[in-house]
Amino acid sequence: MENIIIVGAGPAGISAALYAARGNMDPLIINTGIGSLEKAEKIENYYGLERPLSGKELFERGLEQARALGVRILDAQVVGMGGFDTFEVKTTEGDFEARSVILATGSKRASAKIPGVKEFEGKGVSYCAVCDAFFYRGKDVAVLGNSDFALHEAEELSHTASHVTIFTDGKKPEFSRENPLPVNTMKIQAIEGDERVSGIRLKSDVSMQEAGTGADSFVPAEGVFVALGTAGSSEMARQIGAELNEKGNIRVNEEMETTVPGLYAAGDCTGGLLQVAKAVHDGAQAGLSACQYVRKLLKEQA
Repeated sequence: MENIIIVGAGPAGISAALYAARGNMDPLIINTGIGSLEKAEKIENYYGLERPLSGKELFERGLEQARALGVRILDAQVVGMGGFDTFEVKTTEGDFEARSVILATGSKRASAKIPGVKEFEGKGVSYCAVCDAFFYRGKDVAVLGNSDFALHEAEELSHTASHVTIFTDGKKPEFSRENPLPVNTMKIQAIEGDERVSGIRLKSDVSMQEAGTGADSFVPAEGVFVALGTAGSSEMARQIGAELNEKGNIRVNEEMETTVPGLYAAGDCTGGLLQVAKAVHDGAQAGLSACQYVRKLLKEQA
């Protein structure tokens, strides 16, 4: 079992790892990718930089700094989280158990730019299969996405829903393993319904139009689960039962602890000033707090 797993290898995640490593916790970083740093062309408002760095350069420097301290880094995508007394982190490279977890994957992902998604949030549109699958038992549901995250959510729903289909919205499926569930790759025109979701309106493709069957098709579904790209910190927090604030950011206290004991969050996923300096501070505090939590846990178990 791991003492501390840190999800995310940006400024917040690396900062947390450095403090956890110096606290003799031998943390494991799950590197889910560069995130928003990729869009940063030039960073110069951070301490100690003799010249501006690109987001990619800063990201690579952080990884090398952590490796130099002996921190283990696993390149993988997190597809789900669970657990009771301890945490279970499910990834594309296997499942891991930990006494404490720090979420540091950046700000929440943008919602699907599909008409009807925002309008039907809480009325058939959901972002967490673990949280809401029970409400769709025996019903037809859809999952929006084309990655392992979408596949994991669909599999979670398949245990309770009558029928589950993955809709990729015109994108090619990018599953790293075999998928037993039906997949629809047509573009989505809109999520439709009256007071609640009733289904998905699909756009006809060119071949259908040439064949004279170009009318938009409607697929009935009582629930639509959004699982685009990779699982972000907010999605993971939802799965484990942690509270989000009114802006969709993870709610934390001064110790960077969420409403779930042993689960911490740091950086952009907690809102506030979206700057490297703030992310590094959050990571440092989360790393120190997680160390204290694990030490207390081990002492009680001794």
